Amino acid sequence: MRHNIRFLLIVTMLLLMTGIGTAQKFVHPGIDMNPADLEYMRNQVLAGEQPWKDAYDLLKEKTPLDFQVKPFAHVISGPYSKPDIGGKDLSQSARMAYSCAVLWYISREERYAEIVVDIIEKWANTLRSFDENNAKLLVALTGYEFCNAAEILRYNYSGWKKKDTENMTRLMMSAFYPTIRYYFPVANGNWDGAIMHTLLAIAVFTDNRELFDNAVYHYLHANANGSLIKYIYPTGQCQETRRDQGHVQMGLYEFAGAARIAYTQGVDLFSAADNRLALGLEYSARFICGDSVYAYGVPSQRERFKYRAGFEYCIDHFTAKGFDMPYLRELCSRTKMNNPANALWKLTAFREEFRQKPSQLVDIRESKIAYHAGAALEQNHPKEHSVIEVDNRKDLQAVLNANAGSGKTLFLRAGEYRLKQSLTVPSDIHICGEGRSTVLICEPTVRTAAVLLGDLDAKNITIENLVVDGSKEHQEAYDPNSGRFYRTGRYSNALAGISMRGETGHAFGNIKLKNLTVINFSRSGVYISDAEGIEIDHCDFTENGAHVVPGPRLQHNLMIQHSTGVTIKDSRFDTSIRGCGLVLDHCKSLKVENCEIARNGWHGLLMAECHNGEIENCLIEGNDGCGFMGEYLYDGSSLIRIRNNKIQYNNDYGIQAFGMKETDIKDNLYRWNGKKERQEWLSSEKKLQLEQL
Repeated sequence: MRHNIRFLLIVTMLLLMTGIGTAQKFVHPGIDMNPADLEYMRNQVLAGEQPWKDAYDLLKEKTPLDFQVKPFAHVISGPYSKPDIGGKDLSQSARMAYSCAVLWYISREERYAEIVVDIIEKWANTLRSFDENNAKLLVALTGYEFCNAAEILRYNYSGWKKKDTENMTRLMMSAFYPTIRYYFPVANGNWDGAIMHTLLAIAVFTDNRELFDNAVYHYLHANANGSLIKYIYPTGQCQETRRDQGHVQMGLYEFAGAARIAYTQGVDLFSAADNRLALGLEYSARFICGDSVYAYGVPSQRERFKYRAGFEYCIDHFTAKGFDMPYLRELCSRTKMNNPANALWKLTAFREEFRQKPSQLVDIRESKIAYHAGAALEQNHPKEHSVIEVDNRKDLQAVLNANAGSGKTLFLRAGEYRLKQSLTVPSDIHICGEGRSTVLICEPTVRTAAVLLGDLDAKNITIENLVVDGSKEHQEAYDPNSGRFYRTGRYSNALAGISMRGETGHAFGNIKLKNLTVINFSRSGVYISDAEGIEIDHCDFTENGAHVVPGPRLQHNLMIQHSTGVTIKDSRFDTSIRGCGLVLDHCKSLKVENCEIARNGWHGLLMAECHNGEIENCLIEGNDGCGFMGEYLYDGSSLIRIRNNKIQYNNDYGIQAFGMKETDIKDNLYRWNGKKERQEWLSSEKKLQLEQL
């Protein structure tokens, strides 16, 4: 109990500190709509205003008064609803309950309210458990509809009795809540979006402030795919953009639905991360409606032109806040109100407080930090005079060996270069590809890394404009998230992407990686040690660093050790499964600028024992540890300047450092980091970083 009170106080303090705010007393009714919203809806229907009148007429026409409730004790819902024991019946009951509650509120016809009471009573007295693959998702997709129905009647219908409240509370807290209380962020993000949607609805109906604040915190800070920041990238691309557009629309709908409930209770999640939700909606609607978008990976064409209804309230909200949503408006215009679900969503879409819209609207803008990064879409021929064209029918290692020390450019034409052994790179060589269409990929015979250093004294190595992929096959999977499950295991591919390990006493250096994409390696994406002169420019190192031996938090997207003269700019270090975006260890004279370091499984940027460094103008967000961690090992770092960075939604401090000397940390924007009011923790104490995994 003491722990729960402490958590509640911390979250409340966080919400108040960051300006999101949290109500001290719930508004009732107050899930999708508050009392003013409900009355506004009713008045618009009675006045014959559109689209309310047509939506009401269609909903009434399609809602059967002879609906038969079919409750099940144990609801079993497998993948793709196979098997389905009671799942379809539960979904129909939830939708029917919400529809009838709305119809009752408008018409005041007793028969609609009686149907709602009957549905809730029969399910409450029958249901015991959920099971199989889709159990959590089924609960999440139905719970908020039950809650909306009960909330409307409880506070407006004179025939609602104490036992009806008890039935509804028992249904939610005995069967629904236990199934989803621990969320499921390792699934695709639509799952946790839906789970938060229902948990917030349950919290309002049961007046559970602790549950409400827990869901709000999860919305902003969940790990894996579970938070808004994890689901929608700063460019507007969504975690499921490469999967299919049906799930993207579902995910956006659920995150928006959760934000809608929070807003009804005075907590503004719509504006989080510079209106990130609006950015994701516009990006996705633009693509679904037929326009092109820039994406990391290939946006899926699956279900591209299947338009989901239910986004009218997002248009209503963001337009009232002064933002133009032309693509989302176009998507909604293509969705015909031809079924009761669409009618229900349109009927309940508008807030009374948003009746007056601003005359001037502004566009939603994506982040320009490290955008675009990685291998280019276009295929440019190198401009150098000494160019040797190579195609994937040739022995790439033999070509490299033949041109070692020549200073020539090897132009790798489009194609997959399947490596049977690690590719060893010699001195004075420039490897250039045709952008994303040039791919290095490893056969099972490769050990350690796809690319290794061929000479301890190598210098003047450039690798540019190609993809190094750690997946078994370089193709867009039906569900790209499944690859994360594979790489999370101890015995996954166990490969690094590029590993250049120098040693003391050798003149290794002048390494340049430009417009390079390194993805899907269980070890570090790129690891460089003991080099003098490293430049990382417009690179994308993503989804590297998992739980392979020797263990988690030792593999990262980019790790540089014992090196001097390091410049990292305009690059993206995102979504390491168990590691950091960027690790700088025992380095001197380094600069990191205009980089996106986001959604990593540990810290965003980890620095240890470094001297004379600058971290400037970076976006560091959504990391499961700190945004920046200055680690003390035996001497600490010194002369480190951290300025003008946006550091937000990290699960621990924005910046935390131990034993750093002569630091210059200023003009950083901190928002919603951790659970403490203090966003920055700088300690002169020489303390080892000790924490549980």
